[in-house]
Amino acid sequence: MDRNAVLAQFNDQLRREPAAEPGSRIERDDHVTRIVAADGDWNGVLWSDLSAADADAVIAAQVARFADVGEWEWKHYSYDQPADLPERLTAAGFAAEQPETLLVAEIAALDLDPRPPAGVRLVPVDDAAGATAVVRVHNEVFGGDHQATGAAITAALGRHPRPVQAVVAMAGDTPVSAARIEFPGGSDFASLWGGGTLPSWRGRGVFRALVAHRAVLARDRGYRYLQVDASPDSRPILGRLGFTELATTTPFIYSSR
Repeated sequence: MDRNAVLAQFNDQLRREPAAEPGSRIERDDHVTRIVAADGDWNGVLWSDLSAADADAVIAAQVARFADVGEWEWKHYSYDQPADLPERLTAAGFAAEQPETLLVAEIAALDLDPRPPAGVRLVPVDDAAGATAVVRVHNEVFGGDHQATGAAITAALGRHPRPVQAVVAMAGDTPVSAARIEFPGGSDFASLWGGGTLPSWRGRGVFRALVAHRAVLARDRGYRYLQVDASPDSRPILGRLGFTELATTTPFIYSSR
């Protein structure tokens, strides 16, 4: 993989010129690209092109733009300029969350084997009950309340083609892992999200099967790449499956509550 070329495509397609999703709009200034969405959906800055001379003023302008939003995110990538942008965001009142690793794989280069381990079956989410199972797994594995994810999955069920497809790994009647894939319009990159597995089922190949299952879905929809913001736990697994590290990404959260 030509890392620089793929990173440039990612930057243009998913950050600088993303397609708007239903219920949201894309706003572009000279220095930033923002997503502005309804209450409860993701709001924030996806892309920025700043210098030391203008960074503080642009940050202040975004804070003013989102003044009516209780919480929103500035999605920072390790190659963003200026180099001290994280410190400037912190000084402006943002709080950094845990960094993740931007990983990308070319689907055609992956060895796809979506067969789950013995005793597990993969069930596509096609109804509200399936979305509830995803929320149940995510709440247990990641903590917090993931009802918003369930709502987004449910809302996508009636659209064709679906912008989001979720899948649950079932052991008997028990959901043991869940994940989803998003299909951005006008992009070569499909995005993997979730992939949380109950502790008692880790190390058996469930995560690998969920990645392969979603890769097949993306391939069949005509996507060239898979992209994921990987946690420290999933990064080595994805690396062994053929994903390449391109950058580090850190959510910077601003809350006016």
